[in-house]
Amino acid sequence: MSNVFYRSAKPYPVAVRAEGVFLWDDAGRRFLDGSSGALVANVGHGRAEVAAVMAEQAGRLAFAHGSQFSSDVLEDYAAHLARFLELPTHRLWAVSGGSEANESAIKLARQYHVERGEPERYKVVTRVPSYHGASLGALAASGMGARRELYTPLIREDAWPKLARPDPALRGEADAERLRAVLEAAGPETVAAFLCEPVVGASDAALAPNPGYHARAAEICREYGALFIADEVMCGMGRCGAPLAVQLGGAVTPDLVVLGKGLAAGYAPLAGVMASAEVYGAVMNGSGAFKHGFTYAGHPVSVAAGRVVLDILEREELVAAARERGAQLLAGLRDLQARHPQVLEARGHGLLLALVLGDPATGTAYPAPGVAERVARVAKERGLLTYPGSGAVDGTRGDHLLLGPPLSISADEVSQMLEILDAALGEAL
Repeated sequence: MSNVFYRSAKPYPVAVRAEGVFLWDDAGRRFLDGSSGALVANVGHGRAEVAAVMAEQAGRLAFAHGSQFSSDVLEDYAAHLARFLELPTHRLWAVSGGSEANESAIKLARQYHVERGEPERYKVVTRVPSYHGASLGALAASGMGARRELYTPLIREDAWPKLARPDPALRGEADAERLRAVLEAAGPETVAAFLCEPVVGASDAALAPNPGYHARAAEICREYGALFIADEVMCGMGRCGAPLAVQLGGAVTPDLVVLGKGLAAGYAPLAGVMASAEVYGAVMNGSGAFKHGFTYAGHPVSVAAGRVVLDILEREELVAAARERGAQLLAGLRDLQARHPQVLEARGHGLLLALVLGDPATGTAYPAPGVAERVARVAKERGLLTYPGSGAVDGTRGDHLLLGPPLSISADEVSQMLEILDAALGEAL
């Protein structure tokens, strides 16, 4: 009997080794990691230099509590991360995971307004569908019915007004204007922030608004006195072919940027919030402290991992590689769409891509979910790991397959992915 509390009742192979874009289980089977786990392993597996830096840091300073100390590695990392993201005056609040980071951003937005004498601002506008994390506050902010349903008695629904998903048929500016109506309906004087994923992840795989959307949304937020928060936990750190996905459709500087997953690329738990000088100043010039914290925030070993991962991203030019390999993979996915009628759409940016699956007779989602899971299961049997999902249409219907291999993937490995996907689609559909 195992003493492990598994995530579900399905059987789990035991992973024993990983290198590059591949993982091996204890039966010797090799899997191409076509989803970087959950779009985490951005620089690939088995980087000895990351392990060496982490070991050195653990031997020198493994832990210092953030209420008592900073650390040299945290100071160095924050400076380099701000430069990489082209946010020179933003400050890093470092935590351990994306849920913690989104919780922090939500609380920071609330405290910002209280410090400025507007305590009536507590609502955070988010989109349907969306996913911002598993912790209760981040889940409340999410517009993902299946993950939220069990916990709705614990959620104050009026605090989370919802905006409809981006509409690909609209110009970006016109699409973003729909935010104005949501703010007006919520009572703009009660809204603290608008929180969105610039390129959507698990809830509506790889969906992105048209250019101009985020710049206009930021303008509307400023007009109404709300903060603009970009949740880049999945789409940031180069995955979409730019340091920040929010910049893909035009220049915009969010008040808060939420980061995770690719920060330390799976080598250690690391996430964070980049907060503007205005937000930081309001807190520090007000009560003088952010009324929030986690024990492992700014953990030196995790931050050291993030620092060397950032070095690898820059040295190997993996942001540009994400654009190049992403273009190859997207072209191949569109070829698959032409050959498999159940593939309704292939979309995305960089190496955050997706296949949207559905009924070719109607061009819409199947009445019940399950197709994406079936394709993913067959692909895994053939040696390819993917990230299936459903619920984008109404919380239940809407199958999709999210794809996001390490940014270090080669052209030949992309071709391997496409060959396995082609066979899996042919068998499963």
